[in-house]
Amino acid sequence: MDTHCPHIEAWREGTVKTIKLLDKGDYLPVKLTGTGPSVTQAFSAGEIPSQQMIDALGEICTKYKDRNVRILVDAESQHFQRGIHNMALELMRKFNRDGYAHVFNTYQAYLKSTSYTLAKDLAAPSEEGFTLGLKLVRGAYITSEERSLIHNKKEATDEAYSGIAQGALRQEIEEFGVKNGHKFPSVNLFLASHNEASVLAVYQWHQQRVTCGLPTVPVDFGQLHGMADEVSFSLLQLKGPDGDPRSTSAQHVG
Repeated sequence: MDTHCPHIEAWREGTVKTIKLLDKGDYLPVKLTGTGPSVTQAFSAGEIPSQQMIDALGEICTKYKDRNVRILVDAESQHFQRGIHNMALELMRKFNRDGYAHVFNTYQAYLKSTSYTLAKDLAAPSEEGFTLGLKLVRGAYITSEERSLIHNKKEATDEAYSGIAQGALRQEIEEFGVKNGHKFPSVNLFLASHNEASVLAVYQWHQQRVTCGLPTVPVDFGQLHGMADEVSFSLLQLKGPDGDPRSTSAQHVG
């Protein structure tokens, strides 16, 4: 039987209050291990956490969706990531049902397994009809992860990052969207990077497809505030007037 956890309650209360500080179209990153030891223990076992945590996430996602603020579920150490990943998929199943993503899961390109993981995850929205929120990062736990899980060279991470981004924009990833393969599901892409070359390249690829009338996915961009302002400013200079998150030409800088 679940017992009431004060850590989960404090996290729920703080996250609910934060919504007052956000505007329509904003994003909120959430770190699920910030909810205390009972949740981290469940995640480390690859399990869904307690009903109290599930209820808290349901309340938060509902209120943020009503305000049109989207949630980015942060990736964390692989010690916890399997459980976090499963939780994010469940949230996307429930809240990404109206044609675009309100909840995003984070995929780390520096992991050798990420392309396989993403291809596997695409099966769920393809079969069940929800939108996959794909937040793409290079990765932030290189000093603490098991080294064998990570690409041997930075160039391999860069190739994986660009390959996933381009595949999403073309709507072709592994067996999805290719000839004689499965239909590409609904996907929204959020490109999180401090690498200006990567960001501008994806922006240009996306704009080329939109201009040519080719199929693509909505794409937004984000950087941590203060860490790569030059990238954010470059994107803001390119940003058009369309702010609708469902539009293939929408660009938002976080």
